[in-house]
Parts: sequence; structure tokens; C-alpha cells
Amino acid sequence: MTDSVSVQTYDDAEALTTAAARQIIDVIVAAQRDRDSASIVLTGGGNGIGLLRTLRADSGAIDWSKVDIFWGDERFVPAGHPDRNEVQAHEALLDHVPVNPARLHPMPYGDGAYAGDPDAAAHAYEHLLAAHADGGPIPEFDVHLLGMGGEGHVNSLFPDTDAVREDTRFVVGVTDSPKPPAERVTLTLPAIRRARRVWLLVAGADKAEAVAAAIGGANPLDVPAAGALGTEETVWFLDRAAASRLPD
Repeated sequence: MTDSVSVQTYDDAEALTTAAARQIIDVIVAAQRDRDSASIVLTGGGNGIGLLRTLRADSGAIDWSKVDIFWGDERFVPAGHPDRNEVQAHEALLDHVPVNPARLHPMPYGDGAYAGDPDAAAHAYEHLLAAHADGGPIPEFDVHLLGMGGEGHVNSLFPDTDAVREDTRFVVGVTDSPKPPAERVTLTLPAIRRARRVWLLVAGADKAEAVAAAIGGANPLDVPAAGALGTEETVWFLDRAAASRLPD
């Protein structure tokens, strides 16, 4: 992992998602130029979906047919459920750009073959990731996008839970999420740390304390976002309210 952690501060959530969208275009286009392919891990939440809407309006020179798209976590609910990050991503962007369906990699559904067993679904997604890796256990994602909760959770890795303590597996099932629904599937910190770039999109004064703690080096068991680090860079895209407790 890299020590390259940077902070970009913007006036509001719209400005930070716009800036992140511009920068992600540059990253994906460069990856496609160098390797003829790119990979991204999407997140949900207002800022994650806001970024996708911005890309829908203008995605620059991205060749969407050559992007592998994964998800960082998912609520373990039926296919088509409006709470699924996948459904929201399709509505915001994926239904409106020429993606290759074979390169969309949603997490298993709560009503599918793994119904009632989020851990089996997690194992299946871990195998899917391995099948798309280039010599490693899972892909080295070009960008892993993350939101953050007010207590510092990222993906479905909540403070002081088994999922955030996981240090071996790359995907785990969650049955005790403090934020409903209780059942989820999530990439772990070891998976996040395989990404070249980890970008955290955070807005709001209610996030300021956790932002300051995470950037200040808190224990990831207490503030999971503190353990979200990329191999090349980690960037915090913040609005002024979320950045308000950082040192000047």
C-alpha cells in the first residue's frame, strides 16, 4: 500500500462529484490506452450515484465497452430491488451508455441460487473476481469508489464487526449489519487494498469527525475508512462541511 493520501476539498457535494467524474475519465481513458481495458468498483449512496449521473451527462473519451464494472457491496435483497446499488447504478448511468453486458459483474441476489446464504454468495463473488484477475487472487482495480457513513463505515464494513476484522478473504457475507437490511455482501479491506486508486467521496458535517479520525490514522476496527488505502493513491474528495475538522 502507498502512503500517498491526499485531500481535495470542494464547496459542496455537487462540486466534489463533478471533480471526481472528471478525474475518473482521465484514469479510465489512460488505462484503456495502456492496457485496452479498465476496471472500476462502484459504490452507492448519494455521492456515488451522483458521480454516475455526472458521467451519464459527459463521460469524455471513455470506451464503455472496455470497462469491467464491479460493486464494493450490495444489500442481499431480490433482483431488481430498488435498494440494490446495482439497480441505482443502472438507472443513473449503465442503462444509458454502451456497456458490454459481459463486463458487468453484479453481486449475487438475495432471491437467487444463494437465497438465505449471504456467505455462499460472497464465496461465489470471490470466485468471480478471481476469474477476472490477471495472475493475482482478484483484479487490481483501477479505481475503487467508496462512500463513508457517519461512523466511518465503507462498503458494508462497519466498526467492530467480523467483516471489518477479516484479513484473509476478499468478499464476505454480512448478517449483522447495524444499518438495515442486516444481510449484505461486501468486499473487505484486503480487497479494497488491491485497488490502484481508492477514492472516498464524502459530504456533510455529520461525517467530519470520522473523516478527521480516518485521515488522522485511526484504528480501522473503530473507523473502517482508515483502512481503505490504494496501492498507488488514496484520495478523499470532500465538501467543506466534511473537511471542517481537518487541520488547516
